Amino acid sequence: MSSPKSKTALERLGRDLRAARLSRRVAVADLAVRAGTSASTVARLEKGDPGVGIGTLADVLVALGLIERLADLVDIRKDDLGLALTSERVPQRGRSFATTLRKQERQNDKPKRNEPDTVDPDGVAF
Repeated sequence: MSSPKSKTALERLGRDLRAARLSRRVAVADLAVRAGTSASTVARLEKGDPGVGIGTLADVLVALGLIERLADLVDIRKDDLGLALTSERVPQRGRSFATTLRKQERQNDKPKRNEPDTVDPDGVAF
């Protein structure tokens, strides 16, 4: 089920698609053939039906010559909230070479799980 905001946005998208189709003087049936879908699917898209796939929307936009608008739909360069949150992040410090060496030494000192235990002549396992 769609939220009220998404329903409103889809209805507006449908109206805009219908206006774009009509301004180009293209019939629903012709647009459907060009987009590789059915006329009823184009009609559902123009009504804002949330069940129409995004691939179908992309095909209709290609047929109308508006596909670049879909690519710009979520442009992260225009995402004010995302940009603000990114700028607030504190940069992480890099790991120094000495720290990396110490970590490797600690790992080398640990016994390997797949190695068999070493048994001394007295029968004590290490």
